[in-house]
Amino acid sequence: MTDLSVPAFPGNLPDKRQVAASFSRAAASYDSVADLQRAVGQQLLDRLPEGWTPARWLDLGCGTGHFSRVLGACFPDSQGLAVDIAQGMLAHARPLGGAEHFIAGDAERLPLQTDSCGLIFSSLAVQWCADFTAVLSEARRVLKPGGVLAFASLCVGTLHELRESWGQVDGQVHVNRFREFERYRQLCDASGLQVRSLEKVPHVLHYPDVRSLTHELKALGAHNLNPGRPGGLTGRARIAGLIEAYEGFRQAEGLPATYQVVYAVLEKPL
Repeated sequence: MTDLSVPAFPGNLPDKRQVAASFSRAAASYDSVADLQRAVGQQLLDRLPEGWTPARWLDLGCGTGHFSRVLGACFPDSQGLAVDIAQGMLAHARPLGGAEHFIAGDAERLPLQTDSCGLIFSSLAVQWCADFTAVLSEARRVLKPGGVLAFASLCVGTLHELRESWGQVDGQVHVNRFREFERYRQLCDASGLQVRSLEKVPHVLHYPDVRSLTHELKALGAHNLNPGRPGGLTGRARIAGLIEAYEGFRQAEGLPATYQVVYAVLEKPL
């Protein structure tokens, strides 16, 4: 079996240029298969402080802009900014509105002024950032005192069924690696931001077959982007081996795919 405890950073994450290109290509298909992304983003919204309105909010890693539009509806009197590293996503999101400005930018080096935002909302984006210390540092810089960083990310254990099934076929990297939950805790505690909540919640989706899962990952732009992934086409024998191994996980609802989701709410001290 593949060792799920392999540290994912920094050298084991995909090059961010490849991430940007992959998600740009997926812009047109993303929303059609984004049920998990919608559910996670809504749970993150539910964790925001009640009865509170930021003067300016930032949707960090906005993707197709779904939650930019939701945030715009939640905070109609606030100014909204949306940032993404993928130009294709911004091109898709911009005409649909929700935020006043859609900006190409990197979470590790935000193109925003210091003390300029009351809320940074980031759902299922920062798992692609190798330098999460820089992400937290930039969030602390950009937030106003009393401002909130709310993020949802993925950690080790995500897609373990797919990883373990591939592990029975060959020793190559087929499944994206993610940071350990405890590492999130350590980095958040050391960030200079006050940790209001930090938890790991499993989300389990079910599929009729392996092809349905792998098709969805590709449509999301979240298929295998790791260094060391096999090049070229995967042979029929290995695909057959994957299918046979994954069938060992089958449940009454179908083939499970587990996502270990990290939810965090942090506040910049006054």
